[in-house]
Amino acid sequence: MHTIVQPTVVPRPFLKWAGGKSQLIQQYIHYFPKAFKTYYEPFLGGGAVFFHLNPPSAILTDINAELVNVYRCVRDNVEELIVLLEEHQSKHCKEYYYDIRQCKGITHLEKAARLIYLNKTCFNGLYRENSQGQFNVPVGKYKNPKICNPSLLRSACFALQKAQINVNNFEYILDSANSCDDFVYFDPPYYPISPTSNFTAYSRYAFKPDDQIKLKEVFAELAQRGVKVMLSNSDCNFIRELYRDFQIHAISATRLINSKASKRGKISEVLITSY
Repeated sequence: MHTIVQPTVVPRPFLKWAGGKSQLIQQYIHYFPKAFKTYYEPFLGGGAVFFHLNPPSAILTDINAELVNVYRCVRDNVEELIVLLEEHQSKHCKEYYYDIRQCKGITHLEKAARLIYLNKTCFNGLYRENSQGQFNVPVGKYKNPKICNPSLLRSACFALQKAQINVNNFEYILDSANSCDDFVYFDPPYYPISPTSNFTAYSRYAFKPDDQIKLKEVFAELAQRGVKVMLSNSDCNFIRELYRDFQIHAISATRLINSKASKRGKISEVLITSY
């Protein structure tokens, strides 16, 4: 284990992630709770809110074991990971991309470097798996993708030292968060407002309307305990009706991923709070 030196770079997401919240943080700032001790994020994804808050204690989870492995490797073995990414950087080309996409890797570090490499070089940075759990996104058209960013990875490593990182379903939160000192942020797969927005249809981690309803029940249970809970989702009748007993705030977002250029642009999302 290397000595972790506090970096000069502000921690921020090291992965591109569909639905990532980096561009929305400035709108979210007004809705974050003023004080809390432990931060929970059950749909970790790119981790933009975690990195912005940089909390003193955090429990981060995701159902995607490959993603959780990446975060653990950044936290625990960042220097070794950087070496592997520099190798990917030096060898990157279209043929190399498809070779790496086909090869899963053996060690935890190899798997983590593979995911970061594919994330930085695939089309639109879209993490998508088929029903067999195989990453199936084609190579992107980037002239010189930044595959290895040592300073960014080291800053993420420093921030993650305070975090437990585990594979888990969102429902685990009911066994953990139970007081007003806890802050939970849910960023689930959004309820689809059109067929082309249903990214989870392409994933083995499909998130269905019944899951949205279960998530609302978990949200309500946590709120009843006094936990501070915040959730992002689509701005649509289904979600607004589901969370009608809570504070619903409209957020202006930019849709960057759509098969049709005419469908990209400003859209409305909701941010829901229990406090």
